[in-house]
Amino acid sequence: MSKILVFQHVPYEILGTLDPLLRRSGFRIKFVNFGRNPEAKPSLEGYRGLVVLGGPMNVDQTDQYKHVITEINLIQEAIDQGLPVLGICLGAQLIAKALGAKVSRNNEVEIGWYEVSPTENGLKDPLLSNFQKAEKIFQWHGDSFAIPDGAVHLAQSACCLNQAFRYRNNVYAFQFHLEVDQHMIERWLLVPQNKKEIEKTNGLIDPEGIRKETLIYIDRLKQLSDLVFSEFIKRFGVTERRHPLPSR
Repeated sequence: MSKILVFQHVPYEILGTLDPLLRRSGFRIKFVNFGRNPEAKPSLEGYRGLVVLGGPMNVDQTDQYKHVITEINLIQEAIDQGLPVLGICLGAQLIAKALGAKVSRNNEVEIGWYEVSPTENGLKDPLLSNFQKAEKIFQWHGDSFAIPDGAVHLAQSACCLNQAFRYRNNVYAFQFHLEVDQHMIERWLLVPQNKKEIEKTNGLIDPEGIRKETLIYIDRLKQLSDLVFSEFIKRFGVTERRHPLPSR
């Protein structure tokens, strides 16, 4: 049975809708929970690909979260080996960092449902080709990434120019959350740290408004999630020829 490696940072940021798709495709999922074991030193040996999930930390908090350096090094190694890599939110920012791009505070915090628009390249990309010109997608982030050299800019929003990119044909970084379902969103809204983050917006972000919008947009998000992740999973079947990253 083929194996997929998943980096997790907090218990409430999980694979979500991606989990059953991977299992139905016959993959065995190995989680490395850096929140529980920050000293973990996983190996990529024997794995067909890597998924890096979200979390509340940022990529420059390496003194507080030493596993960030471990993750960046392993992402670089996975890319060097030609393995498919998918990053979601923090995971996307870690991929950008591994590729030498800057990650910094976004002009605005995005929490809730926001319109995300694919770029011209995004509309032609195999993963995002089913996106309409604007889709309501769930977000929860305060940082954003620059597009790495050699990567293709795939999506944007009014509040965050860089929402997604592809590097080569098998490395994808999504700032947004396609993997959430209604239960996950409700859980996130009740996490104490998340509630404090919302409170800091001084009423700009309304949890009840998010709940109401979730009822409207969650079915379409699930449809997009299935289409996008199913297309990405195809990349786990074939690895590219190795292209070492430039020295840093």
